[in-house]
Amino acid sequence: MTPTPSERPAGATEIHLAHTAELDTATLKAARILLYDVFDDMTAEDWEHSLGGLHALVHEGGELIGHAAVVQRRLLHNGRALRCGYVEGVGVRADRRGQGHGAAMMDALEQVIHNAYDLGALGAANEAATFYTARGWQLWRGPSSALTPDGIQRTPEEDGALHVLATSAPLDLEGELTCDWREGDVW
Repeated sequence: MTPTPSERPAGATEIHLAHTAELDTATLKAARILLYDVFDDMTAEDWEHSLGGLHALVHEGGELIGHAAVVQRRLLHNGRALRCGYVEGVGVRADRRGQGHGAAMMDALEQVIHNAYDLGALGAANEAATFYTARGWQLWRGPSSALTPDGIQRTPEEDGALHVLATSAPLDLEGELTCDWREGDVW
């Protein structure tokens, strides 16, 4: 639950949480433009991966300056199909970084993950890994794979970049972790 204005400390970042279905076309367009500005390798599939779940949005002066999303996925681990809150599209406009906006968005999404999912997961670029580990996300040390239309296929290019947030599922960080299939980057 996002704190009410009276519960927030002065100067705190205000986060708006909304499901994709609740966002108007202009907000979705602004979020997509923001992420394309933040990531030089953003693709149409990457944007699509951010849709269908909850978005944490930061506005300043009526302009969107931060976006993050959590979507539901299924991950296979230790013989179980786990309901995962998968974090996608985390970005803050370059001139607004370092002011706590990313942390505030992740606070909101982590609360959702803890209350609704067996675990959280995300793929982090090297430069973002420290941010997530400082928040309690753990590096997945075991092999990764994807459940593709042709069966389970290893994804060694993702090894060392996946992070998980433990909630209710017992996790063996050295074990195999398999994600459900999707177009584009599977992780």
